[in-house]
Amino acid sequence: MSPTDPTDPTAPDAAAAPDALLRVRGLRKSFGPNQVLQSIDLTVGRGQVLALIGPSGSGKTTILRCLNGLELADGGTIDVADEVSLDFGTPPTKKQLAALRDRSAMVFQHYNLFPHKTVLENVLEGPLIVQRRPKAEVEAEALALLDRVGLSAKKDSYPFELSGGQQQRVGIVRALALRPQLLLFDEPTSSLDPELVGDVLRLIKELAVEGWSMVIVTHELEFAREVATEVAFVDGGRIVEHGDPKQVLHHPQEERTRQFLHRLLFPF
Repeated sequence: MSPTDPTDPTAPDAAAAPDALLRVRGLRKSFGPNQVLQSIDLTVGRGQVLALIGPSGSGKTTILRCLNGLELADGGTIDVADEVSLDFGTPPTKKQLAALRDRSAMVFQHYNLFPHKTVLENVLEGPLIVQRRPKAEVEAEALALLDRVGLSAKKDSYPFELSGGQQQRVGIVRALALRPQLLLFDEPTSSLDPELVGDVLRLIKELAVEGWSMVIVTHELEFAREVATEVAFVDGGRIVEHGDPKQVLHHPQEERTRQFLHRLLFPF
């Protein structure tokens, strides 16, 4: 299943591709006295991929968690597909948060699979329990997705029986099974051994080619250059610079961006 499949009722209209799927304006978040996000503005078009890069502690993961409703912002607005609009000037209702979460799916850095459930049970959990979709439909779709990523033979295995790369591919399948409009990836390869990174990155590239809209927090600069339609450098809770990947990664305009890229490319 891809978001551009005309038979998929959740697929965005191809003619509307230039339209913004996600609009974020003035997003703010503090933890106690620590202001983690300072007036974040970003836009993701339908079928576009935004890569967030920046140092640890800059606020990248907090942005993702706010987009998925896992963290409640202190201010600003989030609009998804002109269907869900949250103004965090007032506390959102449970219904509003559920609507926000229903339109995106998160792939976590440390997989976050249920250890007591099999691979198939992990994939079925959200569509069955949260979305209350028919079991036969959900199971058929889950098996097809597992087959796509080469894990159909592992459907009855438990997470501890899988490699890190296999667990992360299950995490991606679990997100796809929710039929989200927006996929959120939080450092999807940072917990993997170097030899396992390639399979996960290739899968994400395939999803980008198919037209999935994504926001990806990553430290893989070459991957960001190849896959992203836009790159944003985040530092100190602010978007310091954003634009075309080649421009930001190879010809940054801001000194802080140049410093970060130099340290990442030449750490010693």
